[in-house]
Amino acid sequence: MHQTPSSAARHDNLIRVEVVTTAEQLLHAHAIRAICFMEEHGVAARQTYDGNDYQATHIIVYAGNEPVGTARIRWFKDFAKMERTSFRKAWRDPRVIKRCAEFIFEHISRKGYDRVITHAQPVYARLWQRMLGFKPTPGKEVVFFDGHHEPYIELVKDLSLPQNAITSETDPSVLFRVEGYWDAKSEFEAVEV
Repeated sequence: MHQTPSSAARHDNLIRVEVVTTAEQLLHAHAIRAICFMEEHGVAARQTYDGNDYQATHIIVYAGNEPVGTARIRWFKDFAKMERTSFRKAWRDPRVIKRCAEFIFEHISRKGYDRVITHAQPVYARLWQRMLGFKPTPGKEVVFFDGHHEPYIELVKDLSLPQNAITSETDPSVLFRVEGYWDAKSEFEAVEV
């Protein structure tokens, strides 16, 4: 049965959020970003893709097998930065966005970070605050970028760390596992004899 994107967006069981671990998933993430940033908002390719793409964790959102959303996370000393969040127009449903954000928050806190920041233009900043619990960062000035008519506001969200947050005390085998799949033993982990 074929579903239009707007009707499929209402079916949560079609939505899955994953950490990008393959070249194909990264291509999907970059395609969504191109649609949203370059085509819809006229952002230059040089600004849409930057050197930070090679130091970041990318997140991909699928509806069935169709890529519909993406975000990237960059890691700093005591916080993670959620950025480049984009969803195809038909999938800008609050439940889909919230599901992606919750996945990202869980991923960040599992890595032992208890704070996430993002930067957003005013209309999106209000959305992040109402829907996702972000707050404006006190004492921070807005930031302007070439080609953007509105400033970017820094927002922050505090996270609770789970019991299984990864720390220096974590079992070493976990540290060898694929990003985001820390609970799944690697096929290369030796079996004790």
